[in-house]
Amino acid sequence: MRPAWIALVLFAVIPAGLHAQPAPPADHPIKTHFTKYEYQIPMRDGVKLFTAVYVPKDAAEKLPILLKRTPYGVGPYGPDQYPTAAGPSPLFETGGYILVCQDVRGRMKSEGKFVHGRPHNPRKGPKDADESSDAYDTIDWLVKNVPGNNGKVGQWGISYPGFYTAHGMIDAHPALVAASPQAPVTDLFDGDDCRHNGAFLLAHNFWFMGPVAEMGPDRPMGGDVTRLRQKVPDGYQFFLKMGPLANADKYHLKGVEPFWNDLMTHATYDEFCKAGDLRPHLKGVKPAVLTVGGWFDAEDLAGTINTFRQVEKAPPAGGNHFVMGPWTHGGWSRGPGDKVGDVGFNAKTGEYYREKVEFPFFEYHLRGKGDGRFPKARMFETGANRWRTFDAWPPADARPAAFFLRGGGTLLPTQEGLTSTIDLNPADEFVSDPAKPVPHVPKITTGMDGEYMTADQRFAAARPDVLVYETPPLTEDLTVAGPVEVELYVSTTGTDADWVVKLIDVYPDDFPNPEPNPKEVRMGGFQQLVRGEPFRGKFRNSMSKPEPFEPGKVAKIKFALPDVLHTFRPGHRVMVQVQSSWFPLIDRNPQTFCDIPRATGEDFKKQTHKVRRGTDTPSRVTLRVIK
Repeated sequence: MRPAWIALVLFAVIPAGLHAQPAPPADHPIKTHFTKYEYQIPMRDGVKLFTAVYVPKDAAEKLPILLKRTPYGVGPYGPDQYPTAAGPSPLFETGGYILVCQDVRGRMKSEGKFVHGRPHNPRKGPKDADESSDAYDTIDWLVKNVPGNNGKVGQWGISYPGFYTAHGMIDAHPALVAASPQAPVTDLFDGDDCRHNGAFLLAHNFWFMGPVAEMGPDRPMGGDVTRLRQKVPDGYQFFLKMGPLANADKYHLKGVEPFWNDLMTHATYDEFCKAGDLRPHLKGVKPAVLTVGGWFDAEDLAGTINTFRQVEKAPPAGGNHFVMGPWTHGGWSRGPGDKVGDVGFNAKTGEYYREKVEFPFFEYHLRGKGDGRFPKARMFETGANRWRTFDAWPPADARPAAFFLRGGGTLLPTQEGLTSTIDLNPADEFVSDPAKPVPHVPKITTGMDGEYMTADQRFAAARPDVLVYETPPLTEDLTVAGPVEVELYVSTTGTDADWVVKLIDVYPDDFPNPEPNPKEVRMGGFQQLVRGEPFRGKFRNSMSKPEPFEPGKVAKIKFALPDVLHTFRPGHRVMVQVQSSWFPLIDRNPQTFCDIPRATGEDFKKQTHKVRRGTDTPSRVTLRVIK
């Protein structure tokens, strides 16, 4: 079955193109430097796609084309109506580019049927269309029909437009010489917007039902969901009172949103989900690639990393490049990029990226300017707060270093002193109550707070249902680069359980507060979340075939947290927290083996979980350490 929804629950923040943009002032570069043209570009199957083309006035040379394809609308519509932005940054509005924005098929003023995350079709016939062929046909028309172009095209986009950019790289048109997929969705079930290791991102998906409804024809629920959120003062209490997951549709969505129903129907990694995985098709890519993402992207961190890794298996001749900065979802495209939440970076990283990375990349490949020296990976190292470059990612010299969960809440890089599980059965236990799940942030919010990825975890460490392990204060820098591997030996009195593992940087007690400090943040002892990830226990052996736990029997949970590049400074501590809920970031596990979208209130049970730490059950996290 072809999925009609993959890659959709893409953003907590609605892209501006979904709603009317304010008119730019009369002296705005979009108005003063460009003449706007509107076209209906024919595709190979006869469908026509609405395309807005902004051509610089009085160009002295032939210019390259920069294309963005989006489902969110390219308005305002009309040849005399101009948006506030049409390119990746203002640099492109004065830099001599023909800027092109297109409504994808079935959206806004484009013809055809819109399919959420339309899967790539590697066996297309001459009249068959997918997102790859639509990009190809669009580029072919542009280079043949837009006067004054130099025959070179670049494509870019963030999040859903990043998804379309990645598709454009597959079987690309020869004129497409450079592509920049930014925060692109790769596989919803495996790490992107819908599920992480089988755990459902509840608040993010539920609140996105409004925008999703607006994206389809005859969907009256979109406004209702948006208005509902405006009335909700506390998302934690709202989702807790909503009860079992089935009540979301029963009381709020009421059967009118097929996307939500698909998510509930396909709660395992079945053929429906597998069809939307883009990774198998990212091979033989010809354009030069610049994949961009944020370390603190709560939506498409995994998709960004996976896109780079897949292209890197057979990198294009023009280069495959990777950029990660200290940003939330799309944060590199706006603002200075000097902080996320209460954590500052002592650098205007967004400005640096736009001026020193993105613009030079397209300048070189589309205009032949610059020396073309782009590193394989340009990464911002949090903790040390500096940019670094690498010849490979993860770095070739990264070495695994295991940190073992020990008694007394200690975390040590050695098994020495561990006791045989057979003799003493050493373990730490906690009671997990679905009626009182661990919040994902220490403040009141309506849904998924994007800044949770740097949030202070002291509130969680104080709870009895959170296990805490930490090292002594470090005496020298500890730099971690790459994925964080987790191996837990666990047991439960129930038949299912979630396991949330968090890697945390504990600041020394004398760490200075920010200046100015209007929020009165206390940074001494701050427990900064570096990376966290859930794992739904019933998927420990297969994402397609869930299995119950046998109460009291030890089972191994093994998974990886997404990549980091972070330095724990001298005087800091490395902390690991283990818990079994993270609400409402992820839905509550009833802790009874069942089909959770159809669980009833009776399925939710308080259970006792144990994390084992013996010589034959050495629960640990493994970091990749570089000098």
